[in-house]
Amino acid sequence: MLKSNLSRFPIAVFFLFSLLVVKPLHAEEVVVYSARIEQLIKPMFDAFTKETGIKVKYVTDNEGALLARLEAEGKNTPADMLITADAGNLWAAAQAGLLQPVKSAVLENNIPAHLRDPGNEWFGLSIRARTLIYNTKKVKPEELSTYEDLADAKWNKRLCLRTSKKVYNQSLVAMMIAEHGEAETEKIVKGWVANLAVDPLSDDTRALEFVAAGKCDVTLVNTYYFGRLMKKDPNLPLAIFWPNQNTNGVHVNVSGAGVTRHARHEQAAVKLLEFLSSDKAQNLFADVNMEYPVNPKIAADPFVAAWGGFKQNPINLVKAGELQTTAVKLMDRAGYQ
Repeated sequence: MLKSNLSRFPIAVFFLFSLLVVKPLHAEEVVVYSARIEQLIKPMFDAFTKETGIKVKYVTDNEGALLARLEAEGKNTPADMLITADAGNLWAAAQAGLLQPVKSAVLENNIPAHLRDPGNEWFGLSIRARTLIYNTKKVKPEELSTYEDLADAKWNKRLCLRTSKKVYNQSLVAMMIAEHGEAETEKIVKGWVANLAVDPLSDDTRALEFVAAGKCDVTLVNTYYFGRLMKKDPNLPLAIFWPNQNTNGVHVNVSGAGVTRHARHEQAAVKLLEFLSSDKAQNLFADVNMEYPVNPKIAADPFVAAWGGFKQNPINLVKAGELQTTAVKLMDRAGYQ
């Protein structure tokens, strides 16, 4: 009898070991698909692993490729989380059924309602403001006021814009449609096109360089492009202006994340998402790209804070996705290439 009991003991021990050790170990990792490059995400992942012991594996690529990969992999995807820039991209992922709702008091407390999906499928983690930059030798700040005012004839041959092909401008116009309606927004965008000093440029940095060189007087860019350029050359004749402060506020967008629909490590992914919204992680997440913390309790990096405070547009960013197709068609009709 003793021999029989002993012979069964190793099997029982192995069974208990598999329940108590193997499964938790398997759960203690998160796989992330990220459209943000490694240098912008690794510091946060390292801090998360140090605090929780949960390992983070990640794959980086552009947002289009990652969304296509998630869709193709379906239930077999190894990805537990998607990180990407722009609410339009996050909305597209949710619409494609690639994300799942996350109910979390931590996320609701840390992230303002207009910067997260109403259905809790994605959450903003850092804020990028798309604002006006002007040449300080050619423009007085009191000449500037709103996005809409850039359509006024006084800016004829003085405006530079990035191409309409980039999602940043598509989201800006989508949010303007949400605010003004389609007809009024089309009138504004046609005014912008009429005031262009040069054809639309390839990126925000190029637009800033044209303003600094005096080829145009004012442009619209995400603030971190301004920050990067000014760090390289603080003597450039460029300055920020925060538009629409007497109306609805500055257009903001987010870099954000959501838990994938078929996440194998769902609980660990939620922990990572909550960590990225926490006091500890927010400055890390925002500072590396000179963005603003999405958590309003956290101060911006001093270099960024020096640009001054501003009122944000409070319209929920889900509109950037819902109205994106309408915005693209509108920009095409307006001749904005």
